[in-house]
Amino acid sequence: MGKKVTIKDVAAAAGVSHQTVSRVMNDRPDVAKDTRRLVWKVIEELDYQPSAIARSLSRQQSQTLGIVTAGLKYIGPSRTLNGIAERAEELGYGLLLKELPSFNSNDIKPILNFLISRQVDGIIWAVAEIGENRENLQLLHREISIPMVFLTMSAREDMFIVAVDNYLGGCKATQHLLQQGYEHIGHISGPLSWWESQQRKTGWHDTLLEAGIPVELHHWEEGDWSSASGQQAMARILESYPQMDAVFIANDQMALGALQLACQHNINIPGDIAFVGFDNLPESKYFWPPLTTVRQNLRQLGGTAVSELVRIVEANSLEDEIIKPKVIMLIPELIVRKSSIKDPAD
Repeated sequence: MGKKVTIKDVAAAAGVSHQTVSRVMNDRPDVAKDTRRLVWKVIEELDYQPSAIARSLSRQQSQTLGIVTAGLKYIGPSRTLNGIAERAEELGYGLLLKELPSFNSNDIKPILNFLISRQVDGIIWAVAEIGENRENLQLLHREISIPMVFLTMSAREDMFIVAVDNYLGGCKATQHLLQQGYEHIGHISGPLSWWESQQRKTGWHDTLLEAGIPVELHHWEEGDWSSASGQQAMARILESYPQMDAVFIANDQMALGALQLACQHNINIPGDIAFVGFDNLPESKYFWPPLTTVRQNLRQLGGTAVSELVRIVEANSLEDEIIKPKVIMLIPELIVRKSSIKDPAD
């Protein structure tokens, strides 16, 4: 049996340092394209097979990331976790998952201690910001010695954060309705204890004000993300805002309930009232009429968080650069379908 090829053999054959080989294999962005191609060519020619155990011991890393999540019965958290799992697999990292009993659970120190005691290399906090559930975490974050990346929360200067730009999503939905010629645009928000709900509602509010359209309290209602709450909120807003000719609804599940109520009241969509949702559920294109919605790529959200955390972990391992905290905002996309397209004859 021949001698096992090592990372140093690859580095020597490629004429680069073993740190550069490590960066290439971990998909780090700070490697020139030509160098990256050369290293991968040498890896294939030498049939280099890195040992996960050896990598772990040499770097004093476990090749494992801790994930804290909540609400996996909901579509958003489960999609985000899918993105986390896919990207971690691509980068050769395992996952250790802990689920909070509720989104606003304050008993978080035992969970963090559990993950740290299992020697995870870093932690992704994949729990939405609700109420004051970030306050205790901010204090604990300063005491934690391993990297952490946070999802779906407002910007903090001392934290690594990855989030979808929900404010921009609210603006895009409302701008689209204005461009279609609608003037009385209502809103059904998610629970306003959630940061995401606040951002989507503020995007709707600010866009209308910038267009010179006043916003009154009776122009919006609050739901709880469920289809039932969307139906109930739609009933209330129809009564309080009879002039409404369009509505931006903060998620597709609530939009489904609102569409059901509109059908029951023989309201033509979009002839009488146009609809825009948020999330781009796979089913939304099969609603009737097909639902215009704002797409947030939650798989990308989870995958980006993993890439960012691994980048920080690798930089700490090599001790060759200081990674400063930053906020990465992913851009949502408006998907236009029949529910919001105004007939020129109207």
